[in-house]
Amino acid sequence: MKKISDSEVRWGVLGVGNVCEVKSAPAMNIVPNSKLAAVMRRDEAKVKDYAERHKVPKWYTSAEALIQDPEINAIYIATPPNAHLELTRLAAAAGKPVYVEKPMARTYTECQEMIAICEKAGVPLYVAYYRRSLPHFNRIKELLDEGAIGEIRSVHINLKQVVEPELIAKLEFNWRVHPEISGGGYFFDLASHQLDLLDFFFGKITHASGFSANQAKAYQAEDIVVGSFVFENGVLGTGNWCFTSSHSAEKDEIIIDGNRGQIRFATFGKGEFTLIQDFQEPRNFHLQLPHHIQQPLIQSIVEDLLGNGTCPSTGISGARANWVMGELVKNRIS
Repeated sequence: MKKISDSEVRWGVLGVGNVCEVKSAPAMNIVPNSKLAAVMRRDEAKVKDYAERHKVPKWYTSAEALIQDPEINAIYIATPPNAHLELTRLAAAAGKPVYVEKPMARTYTECQEMIAICEKAGVPLYVAYYRRSLPHFNRIKELLDEGAIGEIRSVHINLKQVVEPELIAKLEFNWRVHPEISGGGYFFDLASHQLDLLDFFFGKITHASGFSANQAKAYQAEDIVVGSFVFENGVLGTGNWCFTSSHSAEKDEIIIDGNRGQIRFATFGKGEFTLIQDFQEPRNFHLQLPHHIQQPLIQSIVEDLLGNGTCPSTGISGARANWVMGELVKNRIS
């Protein structure tokens, strides 16, 4: 697999929207041996503004032009999912490693095509499931691997959110609820993080089934999903995702049960989790999150590309979240 022969990763970013303001792209100038060298957006005024504010030396309105820039040796695709496959194709054809936002694509089939394209071109493919590199989730994995709560029996995901009036007012601009762009609704945007994280903890999910529906009719995509799944190590899981809930029912919690204890945490929280061991007082952990939330994962990609480490989130692992989501929403209740 070709990585890069340079001593520095020089990033070109396609699609500098909100995710690139704080979460991701600025970290590329902080990670050692890494540089944010060029950005692209079709709106000239917006991409120029981004480049000026973030002191990026080059900006483009054409994805092809940025990809062909000889100074750029790695591509970060930060667009909505409907563009991921084609932009991956262009980057791989230019021989440049690809880092793509999550969810990896709209469908598992698109993910498989992206993997095949990069394998044929001999370039690495990474996915922005950055929770695999955050300190509190790594500490949870250590505790699980050490047997802190014994043999794992089950895991349960409970995510409930309300429909904010602002979402309805700006529905046409919210790509996350348009399946032709995102692959589904908020389930595809948020549950992908949760399912990938559990894949990191327990390995591949081998069986999954569920039901989905559009209960509130606020938009076309599914707004509720329930399902169950089985990991390759025998752990059983369930999930309940509702995006048209009441304020009183709002919840973001994953519960991991073992035969000697339990771990509870929020996927989208502040670096906190609770460890409950039999016959002991609960222990609350709080690990500091990085200001640029993707920085640890980006650092692992840079180290991987330069031959100094490995990245925990690849196209192979990232595609698995899409497969599970596809199975969970397959049975749509009208």
